[in-house]
Amino acid sequence: MKKRTFLTLSLILLFGGSIFAQETEEVRYNQYGVEVDRQELHAEAQNNVLVLESKDRSYKLWMDNRVQVDGATFWGLNPDYDKIGNGVSARRVRFAIKAQITKDWYGEVDMDMADGVFELKDAIIEYDGVKNMEFKLGNFKEDFSMERTTSSRFLQFIERPMVTQALAPSRHLGFQASYLRDHFRASLGMFFQTIAGSEEAEYVKDNNKDFGRSQGYSFTSKVGWMPYTKDRRMGLYIGGKASYRTPKTDEATNDFGGMRFSTRSSTSINRKKYLDTNVIPNVNHKWLYGLEGAAYYRGLKIQSEWIGTHVTGKDLNYNFGGHYVQLGYLLFGGQQHFNVAEGEFTSPGRGKKWGDVELNLRYDYLDLNDNGVWGGSGENYAAGLNFYINKFFKFAINYQHTKNDRYANGKGKLFVGHDATGKPTTDFTKVVEPKGKGGVKYNMLAVRFEIDF
Repeated sequence: MKKRTFLTLSLILLFGGSIFAQETEEVRYNQYGVEVDRQELHAEAQNNVLVLESKDRSYKLWMDNRVQVDGATFWGLNPDYDKIGNGVSARRVRFAIKAQITKDWYGEVDMDMADGVFELKDAIIEYDGVKNMEFKLGNFKEDFSMERTTSSRFLQFIERPMVTQALAPSRHLGFQASYLRDHFRASLGMFFQTIAGSEEAEYVKDNNKDFGRSQGYSFTSKVGWMPYTKDRRMGLYIGGKASYRTPKTDEATNDFGGMRFSTRSSTSINRKKYLDTNVIPNVNHKWLYGLEGAAYYRGLKIQSEWIGTHVTGKDLNYNFGGHYVQLGYLLFGGQQHFNVAEGEFTSPGRGKKWGDVELNLRYDYLDLNDNGVWGGSGENYAAGLNFYINKFFKFAINYQHTKNDRYANGKGKLFVGHDATGKPTTDFTKVVEPKGKGGVKYNMLAVRFEIDF
């Protein structure tokens, strides 16, 4: 008798209680034996993206996948300086699932497996049930820099400018409320540590376990204004932003309480970080601030940002900053598109049935030298072509000339000039040639193949 009772209970657990109810065409049960709501979904490819949608459009689930394969070659470097290796990489291998679960609820999971290394990108819970408002919780990009928040599939150049890589915050765990009405948008969020890969996760755990350190926090806000026009062929956007930030525990335990500012020179193939302050110790907090603007008319667009930071230390304060300006023009009659809700450019409209070609120019500058911290300064002159072959494939080619000052020595590890004896040196105080300035200069040619599906 006991064996039969045990067998019956096992079957209940195994089959989720389905032995108590007979499924019909109207009733379905999940694996836990709970009756579930049902909706018939329609499947279609929208611009080659798989979309599952209910008949009344109250539910929508879609894929958002991306593969970007890059290659780059470098030349023009002084032969006495540290060599730069040519190479190729799987820059992004993204897999994302997004769902408009109801009219008011949205969810998203986005991950990257570039070069075989897993990294979490977006993990979002979003509620839109209040008029003109959006509430977002999870891991996502802070609403600070328009170039940083622009999706990598819509980037004008292969890589973002140096100032956004070094100063603008990217994805952090947090909460954000946004307001959008007509031509005005504003946001305010509170954020904590980075959630990306295993390294950052271990740093957070070690700082908590071994030292009992709090994770740190940031407050980030932005306002944007876009004069309303019914003529969608043209537009103007102006924005301002600020962020208050304390040190986080997603850094190594011996670096806690400090802040580091560094970047590569707008390329991921060359792994050298010429511009690097190293860890500035005993930091209380920092302020980020900046202005951004954009304008477009038919196939022409211009975008620019200025970003600065004021770092408050125990004994000294530091100021770093930079800017960029970039222009793009669709050569075959295409139309530039601007996403008012997000405050950034999105996918352009093609001028021809086969696609379009976009000509791009950019100048960007970053200065990490101040008050005895010599992180270096540098500037890039870039030109590029984006070939929009169709709605899902893009080919990009970029040329860039990079010029750094003699302080951009990668924390004292990279050659930046020659000393009085004619030997290459990493010490910027000993540089006498060329003309006492020094600094690494080189050229780059890079390509990208991208498919979105």
